[in-house]
Amino acid sequence: MKGDPSGFPTKNEVANYMKQYAQSFNLPIQLKCEVTKLRKENGQYYIVTNDSIIKTKKVIIATGPFHTPRIPSFAKELPKDIVQLHSSEYKNKSQLNQGSVLVVGGGNSGAQIAVELSASHETYLSIGHKIQFLPLSIGKKSFFWWYEKLGLLKASGDSFIGKKVKGKPDPVFGYELKEKVQKKEIQLKPRTKSMKESSFQFDDLSTLHVQNVIWATGFYKDFSWIEVASLFDENGNIKHRRGVTEHDGLYFLGLPWQQHRGSALLLGVVADAEYLVQQLKK
Repeated sequence: MKGDPSGFPTKNEVANYMKQYAQSFNLPIQLKCEVTKLRKENGQYYIVTNDSIIKTKKVIIATGPFHTPRIPSFAKELPKDIVQLHSSEYKNKSQLNQGSVLVVGGGNSGAQIAVELSASHETYLSIGHKIQFLPLSIGKKSFFWWYEKLGLLKASGDSFIGKKVKGKPDPVFGYELKEKVQKKEIQLKPRTKSMKESSFQFDDLSTLHVQNVIWATGFYKDFSWIEVASLFDENGNIKHRRGVTEHDGLYFLGLPWQQHRGSALLLGVVADAEYLVQQLKK
């Protein structure tokens, strides 16, 4: 794949590659098939979908960690004339009212949306931590290429690097946001705390009234559709070792820190997938 100037493949390239991959291996992909429940009975797994029940002895759950949009409870207090969208719903500026916009969340999604909207709207970005900026590429190679070559993507959660990185906010890749802030085309605000008389209130007790808000606040994990006894610990986390659960035939792929730093990234999931294939062969 050629990719865009930053070295990342475009959406069309990814879509075409996946289509060719499915055709090459004659994979029986079922489209528009929503899984609503997974249960285990007598050593068999029953996958309930919107139009059928699939029976199998082995299941790999590769839904990742990004399921239900995380939106603050006080969002319900917003006046109806203020447009509010989660970042997963945002497509372009045509969805918004004219006027100012507040983007809440300091990850890469929030940064990219704020940069895009700053060309047409008075834009504010609410962040609860100091932003660390990293380049998109170094020497014509994607930063993630360097991540892989230096072994950072393969750092386990128990390693020195893993302990340093785990639990910290992700850096923002690229310097567009930094430049926009320096030019005052985007104004930074502290963590959004609550609503006060139809205005947003921040940690520094300042307030702001806008016509639009984008919640770039991430996702909750939601595995409530999995009805398998003793799969979760007391904190609701999946009990597994490198994606292998204590239930014969039940595996996970794409969980954060499943094996290493890159486990939840397309670039880093390969090693985890290869490990699960070896377990399946056993």
